[in-house]
Amino acid sequence: MIRKATLKIGVPVLLACMALNAYLAVRHLRQMQKMDALTVESSKTQATISGVLADLVDMETSQRGYLLTGDQSYLHPYTSAKERIGTDFANLRTQLAARPQGEQSVAQQLESLAQLKQAEMERAIDLRQRGYRHRSFVLVNTNEGKDYMGEIRSAAASLSASESRDFTRIENGKIVAMKKVLAVTMIANSILLVLAAGLFGLFRYHVRLLEEEATESRQELARRDSQLAKLTSALCGQARLSITALNTNSQLLLENYGGFLPRQGHEYAEQMKEAATEMERLRLDLVGNETSEIEATAA
Repeated sequence: MIRKATLKIGVPVLLACMALNAYLAVRHLRQMQKMDALTVESSKTQATISGVLADLVDMETSQRGYLLTGDQSYLHPYTSAKERIGTDFANLRTQLAARPQGEQSVAQQLESLAQLKQAEMERAIDLRQRGYRHRSFVLVNTNEGKDYMGEIRSAAASLSASESRDFTRIENGKIVAMKKVLAVTMIANSILLVLAAGLFGLFRYHVRLLEEEATESRQELARRDSQLAKLTSALCGQARLSITALNTNSQLLLENYGGFLPRQGHEYAEQMKEAATEMERLRLDLVGNETSEIEATAA
């Protein structure tokens, strides 16, 4: 009874533990996927910041080449970078939308400085296009653009440092989470292994006991069949003797005293003889059927 109760309780517990282990695995997987997404997002933000700086450097280099040569082809990189920087700042605003207000403020400052730098370069290019070459050089020599670039690099470095800290924090969190997942997985799998091994051993023990009980039941049944066969044999023997005596006595009665018996007594004697014959036939049939059943049970 205790074994059956343990099996009835243990199997659902094992299934529940397996379901819990699967749930924890899925939960940890989703957590790792979320952290991987944050890592990718941080890397994209770093790339966008670098892209903004690269755009401004390309614009500045293209502007200076045009101011020196007056060749319009030098402005092609400027035009391309001007188109890219707008997209880069739009991406940066989206990427920093969920970040602390301090980082968003630095990003806004970076965008404002980039617009000022771009306006300074536009003025110099406009002067050169109108033929005021010297005045465009004077504007460059004021170092207004250089100051803007210094502030831009400082703001970009601040944003990049913040992203690096976030990236490091996420990576450290991933390491801690992976260690936790590994520990929980090992503990859960160990519990499942111990529980499964215990239930398997109990199940085998239960099966072995059932086989032993079945063997004992078969042996007891065979013993009782043997006793029944002996009893049946004894009863059949006794019945055979009684029937034989009845048949013999009725026959002797008819042979020795048939002439003295009245007609009705003679009929009674004949009926006794026929009844004895019929009882013997029934006994033989009964003995034959029981013998067949005993042989089938023994087989």
